[in-house]
Amino acid sequence: MPSTFDSPRLIADIGGTYARFALETNPGEFSQIASLRCADYPDFHATVSAYLANLSGMSASTPIEHAAIAIAYPVEDDMVRMTNYHWQFSIEEMRQRLKLDTLVVVNDFTALAMALPRLNANEVQQIGGGQARMPSVIGLLGSGTGLGLSGLIPAADAWVALGTEGGHTAFAPRDEREIAVLRYAMKQFEHVSFERLLSGPGLALIYRALAERAGTAAEDLQAPEITLRALEQRDALCEETLEVFCAVLGTAAADLAVTLGAFGGIYIGGGIVPKLGEYFARSCFRARFEDKGRFTAYVAAIPTFVITAEHATFKGASAILEAQLRNLQTTPGAGLLGQIRRARPELSPAELRVAEHILAHPRSALNDPIATIARAAQVSQPTVIRFCRTLGCEGLSDFKLRLASGLTGTVPVTHTQVNLDDSMLELGAKVLGNTASAILQVRSQLNRDMMARAVELLLHAGRIEFYALGHYGVVAQDAEYKFLRFGMPSSAYTDPRLQLLAANVLKPGDVAVVISNSGRLPELLEVVERAHQRGALVVAITAGQSPLARKADVTLIVDHTEDVETHVPMVSRILHLLVIDILAVGVAMRRNADGLDPLGNSSLLELDEPGRTADQSSGQPQAKRTAPGVSLASPLARLTSHSR
Repeated sequence: MPSTFDSPRLIADIGGTYARFALETNPGEFSQIASLRCADYPDFHATVSAYLANLSGMSASTPIEHAAIAIAYPVEDDMVRMTNYHWQFSIEEMRQRLKLDTLVVVNDFTALAMALPRLNANEVQQIGGGQARMPSVIGLLGSGTGLGLSGLIPAADAWVALGTEGGHTAFAPRDEREIAVLRYAMKQFEHVSFERLLSGPGLALIYRALAERAGTAAEDLQAPEITLRALEQRDALCEETLEVFCAVLGTAAADLAVTLGAFGGIYIGGGIVPKLGEYFARSCFRARFEDKGRFTAYVAAIPTFVITAEHATFKGASAILEAQLRNLQTTPGAGLLGQIRRARPELSPAELRVAEHILAHPRSALNDPIATIARAAQVSQPTVIRFCRTLGCEGLSDFKLRLASGLTGTVPVTHTQVNLDDSMLELGAKVLGNTASAILQVRSQLNRDMMARAVELLLHAGRIEFYALGHYGVVAQDAEYKFLRFGMPSSAYTDPRLQLLAANVLKPGDVAVVISNSGRLPELLEVVERAHQRGALVVAITAGQSPLARKADVTLIVDHTEDVETHVPMVSRILHLLVIDILAVGVAMRRNADGLDPLGNSSLLELDEPGRTADQSSGQPQAKRTAPGVSLASPLARLTSHSR
């Protein structure tokens, strides 16, 4: 059957154990479905690439332009870090590396929630009584590697999905047996959430807790084996484990129902419950769901369903992608395309041909050079420039930036070559864009373990010395200033002779921070050798796979190729300064947490002096725990979709 889409769409559901992929060629029709083990691949990009490489019947003439990824993570900005797995990536960088026009990344349970209105009656199984009242709020929960909670709110002729982390609400036991499970869990966890029990690892925890309660030795069993033994009725302890699991799930579902007022029903998905089949229908789940005291009649009227659809998350991710693509089709009167439509009566015949071409092909116009646009519109290149200036743009580059903003709500961050004929506005936009692109790339390369180790070393250093040469000397000097402000003994050395003299007097417990873009300068490599001979530790901020990276005790990778023809390391120097900022903020945060203010004083209390705060109600000094330079506000706070 021919596709109704311009190109196939990539749909994925990424969990902590498996990454599932499919191609959608028609609305709701998924083919070439594959499930890959996350542990078999080093990162997200490698997994997607492996799936794409094994597709059959695909040709270069039908490239994949749009993708939607549902992932086990509360997606709020450009950076994705999975909750129950170590993968992390930048959405914008990933869109560029995969050569996609649009990449939408959403929480997996948000995607599953958006699938609910699209499920057929044969794709769900009702558990117990109750009757859905529509339109009403719908609740969703499901357990797998973790516990996801979400909801749908009706809004006119559409739905609004709630992105929540409700699985981390505190577990509330309902009987003595569950109190014993809670006591057991509290030995391991400071906070016992519902997710600690209602998940794959949670099943194993309940099993061990019940074994301890019964005074028997627990076998080393994980969720699949516990479930199998319980369903086959060949292990009484496993049967009791699954019984407790279903009861606790009933409590969590009832809490969600009364919290949301979910008269549209409560739906249960995830990787565990749908596999229980008729056992779950006969379990104590529904009885516990209705055991709500004064609100028993309230929840008894709410139906509960198990999602049996095989590709429900795919359907939800597809729906979100489709809505996003509709939003990107700018309506008349909105953005630059609306301005072009309104200006058509005033344009010359040649300029009108340019306008019609861009209105018909707005996305290709973002990337096409001026010669391609002129040829497609059958006009000269100066006519294209005149058309751009008619709309108030400085030139073609400025026009493309404004067009991108109108199409996506965000300006795509890519590296763009600076040309001699660029205006000052175009030049400024390109320099800023190139820097932003490099920052996104480095952010995706940061290793959280290495960052934590570097901060730990700096916190406990007897002395910190920063070494850099040439244009990177300002980075070392900036670092010296920051750490001296913390009251930490620090020095910066940018002269090769002084660097060797300083390295010769380092002591055990001191830390040398060596900053080099290439990581190949012999003077700095000799500093590392001297530092190690003196018993000091070395933190390197440098390129990966460089000699300096291999010699250092801790390496913070900054891979950025600078244009050597400029003779000035513009972008890479900024990247190194940002890494210093990360270390400084990390040290400040840790010192605050340990009861020290950023300047090293032993109390966090700020006296009622100019520039300080006090509790107005009591007149007492008030503790202030915000690290310098840290802001929780961000223009990317809700960004989940990136497009060209």
